[in-house]
Amino acid sequence: MSENKKKSHSWLKKSYNNYSFLNSPAARTIRVLSELIEPESRFRKHNLRNTVVFFGSARTLPRQTALKNLKTIELNLTKTKKHSKELALKYEQAKRDVIMSRYYEDAVKLSEKLTRWFKDIKNAHKNFVICSGGGPGIMEAANRGAKNAKGQSIGLNISLPMEQTPNPYQSKELTFEFHYFFIRKFWFFYPAKALIVFPGGYGTLDEFFELLTLVQTNKSKKYMPIVLYGSDYWKKTINFDEMVKWGVISEKDLKLFKIFDNVQDSFTYLKDELTKHYI
Repeated sequence: MSENKKKSHSWLKKSYNNYSFLNSPAARTIRVLSELIEPESRFRKHNLRNTVVFFGSARTLPRQTALKNLKTIELNLTKTKKHSKELALKYEQAKRDVIMSRYYEDAVKLSEKLTRWFKDIKNAHKNFVICSGGGPGIMEAANRGAKNAKGQSIGLNISLPMEQTPNPYQSKELTFEFHYFFIRKFWFFYPAKALIVFPGGYGTLDEFFELLTLVQTNKSKKYMPIVLYGSDYWKKTINFDEMVKWGVISEKDLKLFKIFDNVQDSFTYLKDELTKHYI
């Protein structure tokens, strides 16, 4: 009797085990809250309170890869008597990729230097860890540098139709997968104590300007040094002086970030500012 009764109710499901419901539009709020709460529980478990965030293009290649790609295209050009427009464009892009690869290498070095310094900080409540978007390019370089220094690093991955594939250097226990951009941005900003922005496209600019706006409007009371890395790129891509000229930002807003061109100067600035304000 009891066995028959058990079988007759086997189709019943508790709401929190009803995956059809949990993946429906009606349960969107629950999914949003999950992406807000689950990372916090993991950060607490690993005693992580402070991050230094790296932003930058997912398309930036390691120098060795960029040089290999350029060599391959040069060989094709040598073998092909009639050069197509497509091959010519690939050749020009490959040359630019080699130039941009400098930023990948510098991101690795800067992340490595910062992580080695973090490991020397003895106060358990003042621990810092590198955080990236978890994908390729500059994100990979940031996680790679931390791994080179035998330190932990966070990867805030997001599901995208292109570009975003998790890199192998982020710490497995600190690798996240987000669906919602705005929750991912929250976790970029909330524990962040410094921000380093390497050259990048729409995604990088979106993340940089949103976080810069929060600092500008005092939505966050914490102090956060912001580094734009690569003056040649940033001064040509965004004319901040023109923005001041036209009155859309103030002169003082230019002091919310600093532009650097080498690893040592960036490291010294970040170390000094973090020590002064947080250690």
